[in-house]
Amino acid sequence: MHDHRTAAGDSAGPALPTACDAAGAGPAGASGAAPEKEAAEVRRFWGRLGLPGLVDVHTHFMPERVMHKVWDYFEARGPLIDGLEWPITYRRQEAERTALLRQFGVRAFTAMLYPHKPDMARWLNGWAVDFARRTPDCLHTATLYPEPGIESYVREGIEAGARVFKAHVQVGAYDPADELLDRAWGVLAETGTPVVLHCGSGPAPGEHTGPEPVARVLARHPKLRLVIAHMGMPEYEEFLDLAERYEQVRLDTTMAFTDFTEGFLPFPRRALPRLSALGDRILLGSDFPNIPYPYVHQLHALERLGLGPEWLRAVCHDNATELFGL
Repeated sequence: MHDHRTAAGDSAGPALPTACDAAGAGPAGASGAAPEKEAAEVRRFWGRLGLPGLVDVHTHFMPERVMHKVWDYFEARGPLIDGLEWPITYRRQEAERTALLRQFGVRAFTAMLYPHKPDMARWLNGWAVDFARRTPDCLHTATLYPEPGIESYVREGIEAGARVFKAHVQVGAYDPADELLDRAWGVLAETGTPVVLHCGSGPAPGEHTGPEPVARVLARHPKLRLVIAHMGMPEYEEFLDLAERYEQVRLDTTMAFTDFTEGFLPFPRRALPRLSALGDRILLGSDFPNIPYPYVHQLHALERLGLGPEWLRAVCHDNATELFGL
């Protein structure tokens, strides 16, 4: 069991309060609410804030057979955390998933896809071009892997319209500071293309996860627009350090602060003032559809942090709108 941060509250203060929201979210439960009821609740959330909708920078769309393998992994293995159930709340066909995001009022979303081996990234990027073409509210997403030819296909992806890249250090099992990636990071920094990087050691650590390799990347490419996925869990404070040091570093909220995550990788309460101060660089992310609770629960988890409506408006809409020029 990779339970390396379950005792985080011992050094970081008490865990954030937990409360199941009205849509029926439990620590590991799926929604019992009808889609229309949940959609209405999501819309009420952003309506109360005076927003025109949400922008979610961390949603997953992939070729269907790849998507199903991801779901099978989560549901069968939990993932790599003994006894942790991870049912996929939105295990539905692609068209149903995009329709549901639109019902929620998500104005723009992403297709976070990632390779786990060489010679896969270019193929995924080809699929993503077609998905973005037929899904105009998707921010055209591309990916990469440390391999020969990476600089070429990263440039090709940007020229084809990619507006954001996804990199997954844990699944890809590579060092983000690998020399093979260096020129690609340079291209992305030069073009100002954001990169959502899963580099924290949650839900289970990898050989190259954690803040230190990312710090080496940023030392070489300080203008790289990195979006640290999952708030960098469980190294929350170390990744907040990087955001405070580098003005182009942002963090997404994916799964952070929810009942599910607070149960084993709690966010330290002492860091809430820093989270508030960085309110212009925190972005809404959800991990839809790969979440074990209703979508609206992520929103309620952000609201109960108590950082105020201005912070919520920035996180749930305005920051991403500015970043992507929506």
